[in-house]
Amino acid sequence: MERESIYGAHLPELERVMQQVMDRIGSIREREKKIMDADPVEHCLCRIKSEESMREKCRRKGLPETPESALEKIHDAIGIRIVCAFLHDVYLIRDELLAAEGFELVREKDYIREVKPNGYRSLHMILKIKGYYVEIQLRTISMDTWAALEHNVSYKRSLGGNEALIRSELKRCADELASTDVSMQIIRDMIYSDCK
Repeated sequence: MERESIYGAHLPELERVMQQVMDRIGSIREREKKIMDADPVEHCLCRIKSEESMREKCRRKGLPETPESALEKIHDAIGIRIVCAFLHDVYLIRDELLAAEGFELVREKDYIREVKPNGYRSLHMILKIKGYYVEIQLRTISMDTWAALEHNVSYKRSLGGNEALIRSELKRCADELASTDVSMQIIRDMIYSDCK
């Protein structure tokens, strides 16, 4: 016997809300391409958390595996990661999403301005749209690359006796990439100021 979806009858509406956010991102990209002759988004990924992942998260948090838990207690049933080439674009997309009608900011954590101790950088937002929560992560290409590599190194295997050294090197790499992001933004700003 097949068990009922953890999302109940809400899956079609979750898909519509996810598409609404993707459409908004698409319109921002098109407008910026016309204004700046450049796409502010390098790539964008979206997903609705799989049934098993949501059930596992409910179990981990000690919540019943119900639509109420999945849609009201946990706020990442819909997840969107937006990767931008430049720091300025991260905040441009953030501001444009917050300006959209019906997009309510529930929570924001800016790990770009307040970096995690391990070097992780990204801007996280939880938005509420039509009663559904959407988790959005905004980061640069450098931040995205570092996060992917750090995840592979730190979570896939034991770090052994070199853990302190490995973590120190990961933090150094994160700081170097952050410095590169700032330098690239300065270069871009200089190029665009010369074009005015």
